[in-house]
Amino acid sequence: MKVLIPSPLLSYTKARQVEASGATLGGVLADLDRRYPGLRFRMIDEQDRMRRHVRFFVNGHQAFDLALALQPTDEVQIVQALSGG
Repeated sequence: MKVLIPSPLLSYTKARQVEASGATLGGVLADLDRRYPGLRFRMIDEQDRMRRHVRFFVNGHQAFDLALALQPTDEVQIVQALSGG
């Protein structure tokens, strides 16, 4: 499925849009990490929870659960907030 990557994570993928597969949102993120090592840790913490500054959207609707079932035709968008002073 199509995954849209935010600018802060382009150093991993080198592309704004990549392909990944998985039956769940967590599965897609695991597949992305296999393809782009270290990427998942930037989005998911050590307790396997979504980091506070990252949002996931599936077909335009915010996803809150890594167990969310996905279809191969779905589109996942990752949005990462920037912070600083």
